[in-house]
This record gives sequence, structure tokens and C-alpha cells, in this order.
Amino acid sequence: MIPSRHTIRKKIERLDPVKDHQEIVRLTVLYEFPWDYNRAMEMALYKTFASPSISKVLFRSGEFEHHTQKRYDDTDILLSEILENGYDSERGMAAIQHLNWIHSHYPISNEDYLYVLSTFIFESERWINKYGYRKLTNHEKMAGFIFWKELGKRMHIEDIPETIEELERFNIEYEQKNFVFHPFNIKVAKVTEDLMLGWFMPEVLFPIGRPFLHSIMDEHLLKAFNHAPVHPLIKALVRSVFNLRSRINSMMPARTQPYFRTTMEHRYYGSKGYSLKDLGPDKLKKPATCPYHAVSAALKRA
Repeated sequence: MIPSRHTIRKKIERLDPVKDHQEIVRLTVLYEFPWDYNRAMEMALYKTFASPSISKVLFRSGEFEHHTQKRYDDTDILLSEILENGYDSERGMAAIQHLNWIHSHYPISNEDYLYVLSTFIFESERWINKYGYRKLTNHEKMAGFIFWKELGKRMHIEDIPETIEELERFNIEYEQKNFVFHPFNIKVAKVTEDLMLGWFMPEVLFPIGRPFLHSIMDEHLLKAFNHAPVHPLIKALVRSVFNLRSRINSMMPARTQPYFRTTMEHRYYGSKGYSLKDLGPDKLKKPATCPYHAVSAALKRA
């Protein structure tokens, strides 16, 4: 029997959003919205470039300019390890430990840490509610808030608001205060855009493709990068494509197997897979030992 598109949502609704928050996030990300969630994470990370205090650290690290694909894959892998396995699992704790070790080498303020954490909650909700086949349920929103809040604690982020409403208010106020144009913003954003456009077209076509990429961005974000306004026809075309995808997706059966990003072949690492020591800037002196097993792109899961 083909499972109904709403099978997973009904299962989520039977779970407790507090006690079962990790399972709810896992079902939402790996079964219901794997493609949408990855796009939302890309948008979340891209938005952080609009804050000069963040873009300055990122640009001066040299990783975005010289190792763009590796930086993208490393972030994807580390977050996926935590999402797929849970923040208290052996693999999840090792990924968090390694993430904290990488961040310890850079001057990042608590306010910037907290903003980045908030984007993982609210950009996923905003993207899925706008482009997904359905909106997130209250169970999913609460579970996501608790999940990322618990991860934030393990990353030693301070002053995390106790409610989702308070954190969203911080998210909005941070953008209003900190999203201003600076040359570092556009330098980091451009190499990231070039990376994404390069997945679909040759470099000579980047000027044609770039407005389509900008069409999904809010006006205050475009201003922070000094991007030109996007023509309404391009916006309408892109929205129509997403609407069509959403309608088709709503008619598809529910996934019966989770979509694990940790077992897919990443562009930088290829078929050889990765181990934890591979992740992060090569110029940092990696720990001599780490309680983390090498992960192959063909890794079998129970």
C-alpha cells in the first residue's frame, strides 16, 4: 500500500513537541522536507553575510574566497551529523565538539552566535511556509525551537531566550540593527553565489542566473549587499516554478526512507567520503586524536 502524503505529519502530531523534539525534527527534516530544509539552511547561512561583524570574520579567514566548496560541504556535514544522529549521540557530540573547536579560533561575539542560531529556526520555518507543500505545524515549530536551543547550549551560547517569540523578536531586531552594506558582505556573498550558480551553469552565464538567485531574497537583505532590485517578472517566474513544485510535491506519496545527507557524495570529498579531522580550515592544527570514526559516502545505517 502506498503511504499517504500526510502519514508522517500525522505521526508527528501524535508525538510530544517537548519530550520528543529530536524525533519530530528528524521526521520533519529527513522525511517531510529534505530538499526544502537544505535550501533553508543555505538561505540562513547566506543571511549571516549581511552583518559586517560576521562577514568580516568569514572573509578574513580566507576560507570563503579560497575553499568555498569545502566550507559549504563542511558546514553541511557537521549540521547533518547533529540533525541525523541527535545532539547527545556519540557522533552528534563529536560533531559539536569539533564545531566548537573550529569556532574557538575566531573572534565571534555571543550576539552573532545567537543570531546565527536563530536563523536555523526561523529561516527554515519561513522557507517551508513559503515554498513547501504545506506549512510547518505548531508541533514542528516548537520542536525545532527546543532542538536548536539545546544545541546552542552545547555550543556555549549565552542568553538564549526562553520562548520562541522572544527569540524571533531578537532575530528581527538584530537584522534591523546590523544588516548594513559593507564591502566584506558582498565579497563573501559573491563567492557563495558563484559556487551555487556553478552547480547549474557555466561561469559565462552567471550574470543571467544571479537575478534569479536574488529573487528569493527580501528587500532589506538585497540592500545589505547593494544588489540591484529584481525585475517583477523574474520574481513572478521563480515563484510560479516553486508553486508548481509545491503542488506536485503535495501529490507525491510519503517518504518511506530518511534522506541522509551524511551518506551522500559531497562535491569536495567525492566518493572517498570524509572523517571528522577533514572538516574545517586546513590551516588550523587538527587535534591529534578524536573519538570519531571515519565516515564513508557509502556508509550503511541500521
